[in-house]
Amino acid sequence: MCTALGADLDLRVRWHGEALDRLLDQTHAGLVERFVDLVRVTGWEVAVEVTFNVYGERGSVDVLGWHAATRSLLVGEIKSVVADAQGTLAPLDRKVRHGARIGQSRGWEPVTVSKVLVVGEGSTNRRRIRDLAGTFEAALPARGTEFRRWLRAPTGSVAALMFLPDAPQKGTRRRGSGWQRVIRPRCRAKGSQ
Repeated sequence: MCTALGADLDLRVRWHGEALDRLLDQTHAGLVERFVDLVRVTGWEVAVEVTFNVYGERGSVDVLGWHAATRSLLVGEIKSVVADAQGTLAPLDRKVRHGARIGQSRGWEPVTVSKVLVVGEGSTNRRRIRDLAGTFEAALPARGTEFRRWLRAPTGSVAALMFLPDAPQKGTRRRGSGWQRVIRPRCRAKGSQ
């Protein structure tokens, strides 16, 4: 029906109220924390959830890195799940296009603006990216090892993709979701109370 009408169908899954949102946010937060640690240990200044509004284009940068010695700016997009290529790459491109202005709003004057897409480690994410390898390689040709080398000694700009396992936040213990038993209500036979 949707195709005939030229419409899109958007489904929303709800699971135990907000539990699904909290689970996704916990995974995203773990990836952000792990990436922030990785960037800071190599001497970068880091800001998280940096909002912007440039020429009416709005959004927020998950992780914004600043390497003062080389005046390098890094726009980091964190995805616990890669649902589709366009929905992942287009917002990252917009943030990079406005990267210099976003950096300037924090008092940073970048010479180069680089980007990295950090994806949660997992077979589904790897398969989705492998299925669109040409697209992701064109947009983000550098990979994890090359990006880590660049991070330690940034020269020029880089466009990278790296996989990271999510990690619990410091000082917290992550609870496993485990199995949950679903109990169906019993059907009553006619005439029984």
